[in-house]
Amino acid sequence: MKNKIFTLVAATAMLSAANTSCIEEIDPQTSTATVEQVANAPGAFNNAVAAITSTLCGEFIYDGNDNADLYDLGLPAMYLTRDIMGQDIVYPYQNWYTYWYTIQYMGPSYRFSQIPWTYYYGWIKSCNEVITMAGETPAPEQRAGAGIAYAMRAYFYMDLARMFAQKPYALAKTGEASVSVPIVTESTTLADLAHNPRATNEDMWAFILSDLDKAETLLKGYERTDVYTPDQSVAYGLKARAYQWMEDWPNAEKYAKLAQEGYTIMTPAQYTDWNDGFNKPNGAWMLGMTYKADDPQILFNDADSSWGSVMCIEINPNVSGCGYAANYGQPFLIDRHLYETIPATDCRKQCYVDFAIDNMGEDDQIAALAAYSKHPTWILNAGQSTKGYGKVGGLPLKFRTNGGEAGRDNQYIGFVVAVPMMRVEEMYLIEAEAAGMQDEARGIQLLTEFAKTRDANYTYGTHNEAYYNTSTSAFQNEVWWQRRVELWGEGMATFDIKRLQKGIIRSYAGTNHTDGYRYNSETTPEWMNLCIVQTETNYNYDCTNNPDPAHPGKNSAEYKW
Repeated sequence: MKNKIFTLVAATAMLSAANTSCIEEIDPQTSTATVEQVANAPGAFNNAVAAITSTLCGEFIYDGNDNADLYDLGLPAMYLTRDIMGQDIVYPYQNWYTYWYTIQYMGPSYRFSQIPWTYYYGWIKSCNEVITMAGETPAPEQRAGAGIAYAMRAYFYMDLARMFAQKPYALAKTGEASVSVPIVTESTTLADLAHNPRATNEDMWAFILSDLDKAETLLKGYERTDVYTPDQSVAYGLKARAYQWMEDWPNAEKYAKLAQEGYTIMTPAQYTDWNDGFNKPNGAWMLGMTYKADDPQILFNDADSSWGSVMCIEINPNVSGCGYAANYGQPFLIDRHLYETIPATDCRKQCYVDFAIDNMGEDDQIAALAAYSKHPTWILNAGQSTKGYGKVGGLPLKFRTNGGEAGRDNQYIGFVVAVPMMRVEEMYLIEAEAAGMQDEARGIQLLTEFAKTRDANYTYGTHNEAYYNTSTSAFQNEVWWQRRVELWGEGMATFDIKRLQKGIIRSYAGTNHTDGYRYNSETTPEWMNLCIVQTETNYNYDCTNNPDPAHPGKNSAEYKW
């Protein structure tokens, strides 16, 4: 395995050392540009700022274009790897994302530990470069760029902290169970990298909040042209996430409320829109990433190695015949029990195919599937093609192809989609949870107001299953259910399981989870604590690691609801 992360962090440190040196040096006449030369090139700063978010999706950063691996999707792949380690997403055919669903080959010596490490520290390196170029007191024209770098660095470390720490902040601020990953900043030197221990929760979240304080200040007054870079509202939203994780409920409520300004909750019609559903920003999107028509993930491998290929199932099998979810039998499904807990009056239920359709004859199936798509035979084909499953129940239609009929007939149009990173609905749910943890009646009121935007018949108290864990209140369980349904497929599932210290349930009567991997866990599974890649611990002598993940090895006994 190549030692990619050491190269990345070393480059970060060398860049920092070059920019902070007090010694005047003469640039040698060589073919290699110095850091100062690059920084002083026309447009260099703006290009460096753009680089922070331009590689979140669309490029094959880990393996390169020649391999076009389906798990080399950037941030969208991180969503999938996290969510399928839990219970809400089912992966019926074991192929590209097998290892995260079955919990195999995730130890420190395997590439599946290297992938998130390479991606996240590469993105952090881009942030550090911008912060170095801007300096401690950015020039007026560089303030927004520096603010973007601080906000995104906080975003990346927030993900890393939640993926790698064994215990959330509220349960372990210091000590072995609290450590997540080493912090590498613009001032980290090459010597530091060899002795850079994993930060404790206390130190990591203080660092994240410090970056967000700077972002909040630097982004004040910045008016962006789209949602693909953060502005001050996103800094507020990230603070809301951070304080929720830390269980600092007053601040979580405060910043979730601040983040909502200027945004509108999606209507049921927007949420379920057959043309624009979750493929382009609307008034609810606070931050997103987007594919471009000339991205490698679109141009290479018939666009099959892209987010749209695994999450959009409406691609004409008779024209393009492409798409892992649509035509190659490898979609991601919603967990059957979660689906069945969604009332028929809740608009979000329309985003997933009813399991009852599998009991119909083919003509009746096609008629029933017309309620989900203009092309019901394509949806039937996607289900029948699903290897080891062969059904339509649970197929997702939350994420629609782009470009209407043209996109449904041509994946080079259909898969050029945007992917949400933060929506205002999350802020409403954070506000409700935070309020309720201080005053339950107030939290119930806020939660009910939100839930009624999805289901006018919603009645509080019908979605508070505790599963194995009874340490969280019925109120918090109700919020958790709303988050599971609202944010399905958006990379939040594992974070909530760890934050709330929930178990998982895949084995139950009627489950649609894959036979052999119907794991139940009464406590939060240790496999959700990712391992640090071995090359980091080989060269960073003060870096410890998490245990190599283990799994039950067979189906668990069926859980009785």
